[in-house]
Amino acid sequence: MEAHRAFAAVGADEHGGRVLGFYSLVLAPLELDLLFVADEAQGRGIGRLLVAHVQSEARAAGLDRVKVVSHLPAEGFYHRAGAVRTGTAYANPPAVPWDRPEFEFRVSSE
Repeated sequence: MEAHRAFAAVGADEHGGRVLGFYSLVLAPLELDLLFVADEAQGRGIGRLLVAHVQSEARAAGLDRVKVVSHLPAEGFYHRAGAVRTGTAYANPPAVPWDRPEFEFRVSSE
């Protein structure tokens, strides 16, 4: 994460000051590298807010899409958040021993 832009969602309610989620954005080529939401904060819309922020950053950079290589358990989240499946990132042992779904978010020019 040190080599890329990182953003965090910080709690303002009973979680005041705690990081509830974050993402890291690789700029060249543009790719959502990491997106995580704390277990206790899932289902509260934080992931969707982070995705909206990703899209805003891409839009500001003049880009029309953001690539995502998903962890298998997050595949449903990306579908629900509006990402389109574009392929598969094949296993590359020993670093990554399993295939992963690839998605992209299309970014409107709003």
